[in-house]
Amino acid sequence: MNKIYGDFFMVVEHVNGKKMGKVMLYALSTCGWCARTKEFLRTLGVDFDFTYVDLLEGKEQDDAMNEVEKWNPKGSFPTLVINDKTSIVGFREEDIREALKG
Repeated sequence: MNKIYGDFFMVVEHVNGKKMGKVMLYALSTCGWCARTKEFLRTLGVDFDFTYVDLLEGKEQDDAMNEVEKWNPKGSFPTLVINDKTSIVGFREEDIREALKG
């Protein structure tokens, strides 16, 4: 599925769940911590979008990395963005729980 994020389109997948705001996970398909973060969000029953940045190509990947670096200047993964105001870098359960409480 293509969605608009910022000023660009990018392939994202959606996981249905409880609406807890806009939740976007930037991940790598080969990253264990990314997989754990995605599974943790599923376990919490959260509605969220995610994209595997390493599977994007060309401008789409460049745009996604620019977005990741806006929230996480080191450009590391996973990068979780909640309501376009909070970012959590890495697999940090308690920080994720707190941020989702809003």
